[in-house]
Amino acid sequence: MRAFERQGSTLRYLAIEPDDYDADAVYPMVVLLHGFGAHMGDLAGLTPAIDAKGYVYVCPNAPMQVQLGPGMVGYGWTQPGGAGGPEEAESSEELIEVLLDEVMEAYRVEPGNLVLGGFSQGCMMSYRVGLPDPRKFRGVLGLSGRVTDPDVLRERLPTKRDQPIFVAHGTRDAVIAVEAAREAVSFLEAEGYAPEYHEYPMGHEIAQRTVNDATEWIKRVLPPLNSE
Repeated sequence: MRAFERQGSTLRYLAIEPDDYDADAVYPMVVLLHGFGAHMGDLAGLTPAIDAKGYVYVCPNAPMQVQLGPGMVGYGWTQPGGAGGPEEAESSEELIEVLLDEVMEAYRVEPGNLVLGGFSQGCMMSYRVGLPDPRKFRGVLGLSGRVTDPDVLRERLPTKRDQPIFVAHGTRDAVIAVEAAREAVSFLEAEGYAPEYHEYPMGHEIAQRTVNDATEWIKRVLPPLNSE
């Protein structure tokens, strides 16, 4: 696998091409959004474990620089707790959508041939961006996050609600309590979705079992190129 750091018109990102990449082939795409204080490389390490040959991966960098400590910088999609107001999340959502249109064109990915997912704050953005647009996103993957502004999101949901959704959370998560994931699942079910939900005895992290279950789900929802 080869990773390329690139600058889109709105966001920097990593494009990760599979082993034996064939530029003439059209690969399905998996997009992974990092959490608050991390960076575009944070979830890139998951890609070989998901599938090293059958997908192109895109890992965007969030737009807001966050000072984590002396000489330590991370990035966020919004300020913690929504301190920047709804406009901040809307702005990040627009930046993500523009970038994804660009990378889909660059890799000739048709709408419906990509999965959008994220961890923590990236999970929250995945719900905001992915759920209203099932024509573009085959499925939405939410790891250790929550649904923010459910009343606003409800108004943006499509009429047909059969989009596959994977939700996973740690029962010992001290950053975002597991109740937030349970509330997200309840919200989705009340709106007519049938999310696949997993809980694990872990904290605010991505354990190997999570990767295994998420990988199985991704391959079922969006099979890799040349899958048997």
